[in-house]
Amino acid sequence: MVQDKNTDAVRINARKTDAFDIFNFQHYIGPNPYLNTGALVFDFALTEPWRSLALEDYIEVIGDRYPQLKNETYDSHAQLFARIVSQVNKLDMDLHLDRWSIQPNGRYTRIAVQSLHADTTRSVVYFVWDWFEAITRDDDIEFEEELRGLQRRFRVSAYGGPTIYALLRTAHKKGIPTFHIWEERLTQYGYGKKQIRGVATTFDCDSHLDSDFTTRKDDCKEFLKILGFPVPKGDIVFSEKEALKVAKEIGYPVAVKPVVGHKGIGVTADVRDEDDLEAAYWRAVKAIPENEPIRIIVEKSIRGKDYRLLCVNGRFVAATERRPASIVGDGYSTIDELIEKENRKPARLDTPTSPMSKIQRDEAMELYLEEQGLSLDSVIDTDKTVYLRKVANLSAGGISIDATRNVHPDNIVLAQDIAQHFRLVCLGIDVIAENLAQSWKESDFAILEINAAPGILMHLNPAVGESVDVPAYILETFFNTNEDARIPILSFNQISVKELQETIDHILLQNPNWTIGAVCRGGVFINRSEKFLNQNYNSNVYTLLRNPKLDLIIAEYHHDILEKEGMFYDRSNLVVLNNPTEIEMMLMRDVLENSTVVIRKGDNISIHRQGLIEEYTLGEDEPLTRVYLKEISTIF
Repeated sequence: MVQDKNTDAVRINARKTDAFDIFNFQHYIGPNPYLNTGALVFDFALTEPWRSLALEDYIEVIGDRYPQLKNETYDSHAQLFARIVSQVNKLDMDLHLDRWSIQPNGRYTRIAVQSLHADTTRSVVYFVWDWFEAITRDDDIEFEEELRGLQRRFRVSAYGGPTIYALLRTAHKKGIPTFHIWEERLTQYGYGKKQIRGVATTFDCDSHLDSDFTTRKDDCKEFLKILGFPVPKGDIVFSEKEALKVAKEIGYPVAVKPVVGHKGIGVTADVRDEDDLEAAYWRAVKAIPENEPIRIIVEKSIRGKDYRLLCVNGRFVAATERRPASIVGDGYSTIDELIEKENRKPARLDTPTSPMSKIQRDEAMELYLEEQGLSLDSVIDTDKTVYLRKVANLSAGGISIDATRNVHPDNIVLAQDIAQHFRLVCLGIDVIAENLAQSWKESDFAILEINAAPGILMHLNPAVGESVDVPAYILETFFNTNEDARIPILSFNQISVKELQETIDHILLQNPNWTIGAVCRGGVFINRSEKFLNQNYNSNVYTLLRNPKLDLIIAEYHHDILEKEGMFYDRSNLVVLNNPTEIEMMLMRDVLENSTVVIRKGDNISIHRQGLIEEYTLGEDEPLTRVYLKEISTIF
């Protein structure tokens, strides 16, 4: 008799008709037994072999969305599933998540996929599962809508901001160790005393006083005036009546903006009469944070193009022209329909790596259209361009155009002269000019404001023109090479408290001014001082590596810790393996170039160093400490 049902079916999370099941999720923040990077690990199984389709059937459908995958070879459903999860995990945002592995284990396969944000990666896995089941049933799935949801989920994570992710990806490419400090909501680049901390383009070495000064647009404007730089005439007002008085004194057109603000919110340019001024004034008031007093800048509106000049560490690195959002008529569509069509373009996906945001509809847009005798229902002639805003606000759909190579030397000197007066790593200078290729001394040119935490996406991924690798300029300010971001790390698969203290004493004897962090299952130490031992082992390693005084770390990673938590850091300068298990051998996998690995098996010792292997046998009663203390002396 032939059974039509497999009584040994794997069915843990699977629904009654599912062909596949996924279960046993484990997220590792760093290297683990399955990948040498942060990963989401889970088990994959066929519930009953007769339910699934042939591999070719899945590849055919998936290949319509990802054509490049059709040319690859797959040995099993599990391998295909892992490959698709890895692909979807990039979220069409070029995320640097391309590592994956599979380990067959009887009735199921363990899959590991590189992960940055556990919640997003887990959602990707479930989405791919739904996709496979839909293909099995010959159903459709709302792929693009689901993908947008995954993009939004990543974007609201600690890693999803465009500037933060750009820096994170560049650090990964350069081999600079990076992790998020959840308590402070900061990103840490580098370990111990080599670290720098920051959020977006603001870092802990920046002067908070200088940063605060740039937000006081009135004082900052006066300072620039003292330096002899061109700033628009104007004044700060505290009421609508004062705004009308100042505008009359300096003459229309004027620009109106809140003293405290960002991203162009509440800014109105080219205000031409009292009625416009009234609306612009209250728009600026509305943009002021609740805890701030009403202070509005009314200044002469300068004709020209809107530019951002960017300096990193006092040096000019990039310039971008910013144009307001616009649409081009086709002779039959309304402005509202043209906006909708424009927003569907791939370049306006509105993800952390999109060159343009979606065009936002709001009161300011409708008022500006009204000034032009138009509304959202107006039909625009073929090839006619209509600008939708006075202000080139990129977050509302404006366009960025790289202008770095066209900047006149005098304008570069101006930007650098300004930047030299601020202890800030990154400084954005907003100017208005007819043409940046002309000197500010010989043309209409005005400095609008200074930004202490400038965004970098407009330079890294402009809508038009070449990319400027601003993240590289920023990180190279702190780290010439990845070694500049690392302190020495000594990893052990097993070490006692007594041996740990002996090792600390040996290092301090050679480097008496060092601060050494050490952790084993028996305790946590800073030099000889014992500290609190957290039950979560990697929390101890985390607190040591975020210590800004630390010169070196010693860490024990036993196989049960590696299996349960993985490692918090990557790469070691010295690895000592005392009769290691198969899992503990992963410590040898994650070593730096020119690192040393000491392996003991019984009384046999092998030392791996710079491609050479030295082997010998321990003498009678000779301790392993004698071997590795000698090797420690060679790595500093």
